[in-house]
Amino acid sequence: MDFAHSAKVQDLQRRVGAFMDEHIYPNEARFHAEIEENRRKGNAWVPTRVVEELKQKAKQAGLWNLWLPESEYGAGLTNLEYAPLCEIMGRSHLGPEAFNCSAPDTGNMEVLVRYGNEEQKKQWLLPLLDGTIRSGFAMTEPAVASSDATNIAASIVRDGDHFVINGRKWWTSGAGDPRCKILIFMGKTDPQNANRHRQQSMILVPMETPGVRVVRNVPVFGYDDAPHGHSEVDFKDVRVPVSNLLLGEGRGFEIAQGRLGPGRIHHCMRVIGAAERTIEAMCKRALTRVAFHKTLAEQGVWRERIANARMKLDQARFLVLHAAWKMDTAGNKAAQKEIAMIKVVAPTVACEIIDQAIQLFGGAGVSDDFGLGWLYANSRTLRIADGPDEVHRNHIAKLELSRYIKI
Repeated sequence: MDFAHSAKVQDLQRRVGAFMDEHIYPNEARFHAEIEENRRKGNAWVPTRVVEELKQKAKQAGLWNLWLPESEYGAGLTNLEYAPLCEIMGRSHLGPEAFNCSAPDTGNMEVLVRYGNEEQKKQWLLPLLDGTIRSGFAMTEPAVASSDATNIAASIVRDGDHFVINGRKWWTSGAGDPRCKILIFMGKTDPQNANRHRQQSMILVPMETPGVRVVRNVPVFGYDDAPHGHSEVDFKDVRVPVSNLLLGEGRGFEIAQGRLGPGRIHHCMRVIGAAERTIEAMCKRALTRVAFHKTLAEQGVWRERIANARMKLDQARFLVLHAAWKMDTAGNKAAQKEIAMIKVVAPTVACEIIDQAIQLFGGAGVSDDFGLGWLYANSRTLRIADGPDEVHRNHIAKLELSRYIKI
């Protein structure tokens, strides 16, 4: 395997990095100011002007929809080629959306590309690719342990030319955003099927459908992440046409596996970028902050911690690149172990680095002045989102043990 970046990728790295320097980082303060302005007016769930402006600039710069490998809709990049670009975007909370490369839209667009019919693509994929609407993924439920997806209990019942949907979902990221127009909903169409992995289906549910109600936006460690956020959504007697079904009845698990593989690696790419920027902040702080007559950079304990951060992050980065290479060369299913490994390693390493940064910054680290608290909350959430560490570790162990079972 060769991780050397091609001339095309090096050019994109330069262009994406320059865009971040010129447009993204300088507008982070404005983004927060706009949210607080909207909050004072009584509604923080309003799209910010700055992000919409940045999206237009990224389009004009030809830095749009850089993901989506093996698709006519993407930029023609492989997972391995996209990885360093996604990492750069992940250095700022504004980056991914500005380039139309943010979750959950990327995962949902991947579902529509892979499993949607032509009408579904025309109605929902094209506006998502254009960045004029956003989407949500309604899978996790508050009433069941959703780390075991076979527990999903929401119902999808056929009634003539429609399906009737009932259930309660949460952590449906972006459902509170007024730009969110479509949800991909997972529920049971055949709860009595002996094969537990054939009981579920996925279906498209427009947000404006009667019976869809956002109950609340669920904060993460006190952060509401407006105007995106994470919603609890109630579905009561929601009727959608049979034509909204994706792929076919009983194929929800198949779709989920196709969606979550790319989604997981994108999360890992972004969080590595966030951790890289955190190391930079640690080093700059350590070189300028004086305690006990020496800069923190001159004190052995902080040199050791910075060294450990660098070693761990580079290990995580190379593991992500290897997983991306495996997905490109052998397919997502063949790369399931590598994807599971990075899903555990990357957020864990990021959490450790951010925690050390908080410690180095001292009182400033636990304030909101430097964004480390939000960054930790976001990274810590990734150890649960798209499957908790324990599920991935169990899967890795099964795959490893299977190599030694005699047939």
